[in-house]
Amino acid sequence: MAQHIDDYALIGDHQTAALISRHGSIDWLCLPRFDSPACFAALLGDRDNGHWRLAPKGAGACTRRGYLDDSLVLESVWETETGTVKVIDFMPQRDRAPDVVRIVEGVSGSVEMLGVLRLRFDYGRVVPWMRRTDGHRIAIAGPDSVWLRSEPEVRTYGEDFSTRSEFTVSAGDRVAFVLTWHPSHEPRPRPIDPHQSLRASLEDWRGWAARCRYEGPYRDAVMRSLITLKALTYAPSGGVVAAPTTSLPERLGGVRNWDYRYCWLRDSTHTLNALLRAGYHEEAVAWRDWLLRAIAGDPAELQIMYGLAGERRIHEQELTWLEGYERSTPVRVGNDAVDQRQLDIYGEVLDTLHLARASGMSAEPHAWKIQTALMDFLESAWRDPDEGLWEVRGPRRHFVHSKVMAWVAADRAVRAMEADPGLSGDANRWRAMRDAVHREVCEKGYDPERSTFTQSYGSTELDAATLLIPRVGFLPATDARVLGTIDAVRRELSEDGLIRRYTTDGDVDGLPGSEGAFLACSFWLADALRLAGRHKDARTLFERLLALRNDVGLLAEEYDPATGRQLGNFPQAFSHIGLVGTALTLAERPRAD
Repeated sequence: MAQHIDDYALIGDHQTAALISRHGSIDWLCLPRFDSPACFAALLGDRDNGHWRLAPKGAGACTRRGYLDDSLVLESVWETETGTVKVIDFMPQRDRAPDVVRIVEGVSGSVEMLGVLRLRFDYGRVVPWMRRTDGHRIAIAGPDSVWLRSEPEVRTYGEDFSTRSEFTVSAGDRVAFVLTWHPSHEPRPRPIDPHQSLRASLEDWRGWAARCRYEGPYRDAVMRSLITLKALTYAPSGGVVAAPTTSLPERLGGVRNWDYRYCWLRDSTHTLNALLRAGYHEEAVAWRDWLLRAIAGDPAELQIMYGLAGERRIHEQELTWLEGYERSTPVRVGNDAVDQRQLDIYGEVLDTLHLARASGMSAEPHAWKIQTALMDFLESAWRDPDEGLWEVRGPRRHFVHSKVMAWVAADRAVRAMEADPGLSGDANRWRAMRDAVHREVCEKGYDPERSTFTQSYGSTELDAATLLIPRVGFLPATDARVLGTIDAVRRELSEDGLIRRYTTDGDVDGLPGSEGAFLACSFWLADALRLAGRHKDARTLFERLLALRNDVGLLAEEYDPATGRQLGNFPQAFSHIGLVGTALTLAERPRAD
């Protein structure tokens, strides 16, 4: 039986990440990068598609688990009839090669342990050749090579195309396992000291966490979300992936299964804002610099997402040999939404770079030229229909959120020139564009009979993205049209108090089936309520959302109120960005209402 999505915990080394179940099984790991083929893919298939379980012999789920301090070092504890044991899992920041370290420590009594390692390269499809060398196990297939060693050496044998390790630990005993990947054509990397790596990892994380400026009532939740965002950052480039997984379904058994192991421009302003407000200037600069490198080129060819280092080709394909999480197919790698036209991203980019300037980041010499080129293109393109923020696979429409973000682009360009008259550009022309967009949205994107902004021009459907209207400054939060939109979204898109992105029973997204409540949208509602002066409602909703986190503080993309389960790719950066942003907003001094 598949583990619930929210039964997993995350470990990582800032270049890739692994998911570990309550049963002590690593069921997902891509090596050497977030977007590499998985060597453990049981998450999207079964145990024969690759996993690594380490737990007491015959035991089920752990008794309890949690991260050590403010770190990404996971500790799982089993209390058995013969004694208590804990397994410490982490991935040290890599020098050259990625390592997974698992340390078994006896706490009391005596416990028999069993480790089962099934390596399956290429997303669970390729069974490697396993052999013993110098007392260690090495698995090789094509470009991949993985070493397994233990300290001290334990009884290891092959069975059923797996490697099994059996040993007993008593109080005070420690047995460490290290799994190391490297390209099969290269020499084996120098082995790490697992215990020294543990001490170094904890010290690194404590130092990083100490930089957090937030000291409010939700500090633990905010810190865990910031650590998760750091874990989803690809350190060599500064890019932040949307999630470390692919094809976890938005509805069990459905087809809304996408690959999120890439970097989305839609997240850029939200990510930068959360990092800066929390005190992580260095990470914010790295993200800004990633953004500038990724978008360089013809403004007409701006993509909605890029690879970890800014790669542009993210071809989508289906992995037919994987049965999918709880038989939710297809399993996809790559994402064809990369070829969509989403005009909102121009606003996201201009807003992000405006925020970077306002925060005092040192300006890149070419940044303003890129922004003026984007504006030159958007002046003629903003009137066109697009696929919108949610990457619908139905017909293009005039999405209200896309038009609002076009207004944001013009507004930020004008404000930049007002702050620095020495910048080149036609501020008057951009002011005229800003005014024209505002008029059109208020005329064509607003339903006066229902007192709400709609999803697209001429539509009666609603869209939770309109909750961002006061946040980006298009209208004040106390404007009657904004208040009406808040009430309409709560009335028509709410499911047990949580917010769906839009209704899926029409033809807007071109896909069958439905999805769960979108957690980022629920955080947006809390923000809108707070900005509108409904402080109690905002805090109540925020605390409801905090209660949806799993036992180690992680959130997926969506939540199904009917089953009480998290859905979608996990953990989701957008959800954790929303959590940080709302916590910081609630901590601000209330505005006069």
